[in-house]
Amino acid sequence: MNKYMRAALKTLSYADIDIKNNYKIVRQLENAAHMDVTKPFYKTWDHTVTRGDHVIPVRIFSPDETLRDFPILLFFHGGGWVIGNIDSYNKVCRTMAKLTKHIVVSVDYRLAPEHRYPNGLLDCYEVAKELFLNSGLLHIRPEQITLIGDSAGANLAAAVSLMARDKGEFFPERQILIYPATYNDHTEHSPFPSVRENGTDYLLTSKRVQDYMELYMNSPKDLTDPYFAPLLSENLKDQPKTLIITAQYDPLRDEGEAYAHRLMKDGNQVELHRIRDALHGFFSLPPRFVQVKRCYQYINQFLSEVETCE
Repeated sequence: MNKYMRAALKTLSYADIDIKNNYKIVRQLENAAHMDVTKPFYKTWDHTVTRGDHVIPVRIFSPDETLRDFPILLFFHGGGWVIGNIDSYNKVCRTMAKLTKHIVVSVDYRLAPEHRYPNGLLDCYEVAKELFLNSGLLHIRPEQITLIGDSAGANLAAAVSLMARDKGEFFPERQILIYPATYNDHTEHSPFPSVRENGTDYLLTSKRVQDYMELYMNSPKDLTDPYFAPLLSENLKDQPKTLIITAQYDPLRDEGEAYAHRLMKDGNQVELHRIRDALHGFFSLPPRFVQVKRCYQYINQFLSEVETCE
């Protein structure tokens, strides 16, 4: 990364807004910035899943104009559990469906702080349960489903996999975690160097991550819950085949890679890649960017290898 780009990123990072007091404003700005003006020109299908008295919206994207027999990516969006929704991720999901030749099912889980932990996670789990157990929903078999998420969404995907193992109601065979949040401390006391090395000058700051977690948690005891911070799990056995992708200049880089190594240590099949010169959030960039191209190369290779073996 050249010095001019570093200087620009540093300036933008210092303008970090107080998310805890202004999260509603940030949501509005994010939604406006990611408005998809092309949505009327491609087809999506909207569906709902009911959990108790709450209805969870999902949006379905297909590689073409049909819902024929494509495998499925069950997608949980990023945004620190506080911002983002299925509308702001339309373009990401449309690109994902097109480039992977998979149906993408995007989940509009509830956001904090209005709905703190574990509400968003339980919404994601309920949609996964519906998809895995109701094979007639999209005419697919459970082994055709892959969990995928970016950032906070990757945290949710990892937590859904752990919860599925513990509850025994269904079992995801694959998960793709893109720069996942897996740990509970992003202060100066973090054991991970990337929090300090990349935590001030690369758009996403470690302070912002810490603020997001404080908005997400319901009480301090959540910080030690492995469904909140999967790296804290004492047992990571019997997890899906996993692809983890991290970004070089990301405060979350080291904890994502530590999670990959913990999964490996506990006997799981894991593939780990670090995207060079990439920042946190790069997955939402247009597909012409080299970092996005490289990411999809890893994703498609992983999907092709595991689906061919089945």
